Amino acid sequence: MSTFVKACPVSEIASGTGKTVTVDGTDIALFNVDGVFHAVDNECPHRGGPLGEGDLEGCVVTCPWHAWQYDVTTGESITDDLKVARYETKVEGGDVLVALG
Repeated sequence: MSTFVKACPVSEIASGTGKTVTVDGTDIALFNVDGVFHAVDNECPHRGGPLGEGDLEGCVVTCPWHAWQYDVTTGESITDDLKVARYETKVEGGDVLVALG
């Protein structure tokens, strides 16, 4: 069973945006897609860019360094065959929780 840890208040991530949060020492890119939260590893596997700082269009984030794109709902790359780790999320008491393992 996964253990969920508080990542941030729901109010910190408006719909259509994302941010980088640190959960138990791990940098996570957390996104709000129409009120549903998705979490992926913050580091782009292409060259290590910060995905949490990328632009979100629908469910696709674009890495700010080299414009590689990832579906935040699956972690799959739109650009290549790379993939980022995806983490389970839930909202509880006004907070977004993320399960790292």
